[in-house]
Amino acid sequence: MSLFENDEYRWRETYFVLFDSKHCPAADKIEKAIQQLNAHYRVSDIRQDDEDRLESMTVFFPDDYAAMDVTYTSGEEVTEQIPELIDEMKSAGLSAEEKVRLQKLTHCNARFDIYHFEQVVGGGGEDEEEILDPGSLLVVLEKLAKLCKGIGVDPQSGTLID
Repeated sequence: MSLFENDEYRWRETYFVLFDSKHCPAADKIEKAIQQLNAHYRVSDIRQDDEDRLESMTVFFPDDYAAMDVTYTSGEEVTEQIPELIDEMKSAGLSAEEKVRLQKLTHCNARFDIYHFEQVVGGGGEDEEEILDPGSLLVVLEKLAKLCKGIGVDPQSGTLID
């Protein structure tokens, strides 16, 4: 079940890991790598295709009041988005090193979408205190990028993470 359907969690942001599909790791390798990051991370609802590639999974981080849905997408949907993403990020005033990394995106044809959710505490009202810690998201994003030789992207801030 997606966290979008769970009233205990509220979507906050979406990050991407873009990569060449030939580097997509098996679902069990991803699960093991995430569980080795921190004993408190809990992976569930793992779905994989006939070639054992990850289709989707949910990762919970109780200590950070956070969770993530991770989904895999490949092909035309990804390649059509790359030029637009590059144009948006170029306008963010990148360094020379970041521009080189940005050009690597043109070779990507697959993507992990990482939907970051905050656990709703205290009834979910407008006056509740913000307790979401993005640390666990960034750790998982970096691990996924390394596993698939990809580049992590925060499209909201125009930041590349690899």
